[in-house]
Amino acid sequence: MSTFVQILIAFFLPPISVLMTNGFGLQFLLNVLLCLLFYLPGSFHALYLLLRDR
Repeated sequence: MSTFVQILIAFFLPPISVLMTNGFGLQFLLNVLLCLLFYLPGSFHALYLLLRDR
């Protein structure tokens, strides 16, 4: 999948992006919690995890 599409998914659907890149685990649960508290931290967390691996 292209990087641009992955970044869009990370911004608009952060838990799905974390699930695709890291699988079901602590990072996924943390991202869901961040999205439930306020959407923007969840997006930043997903973008961080996506771009950290590059």
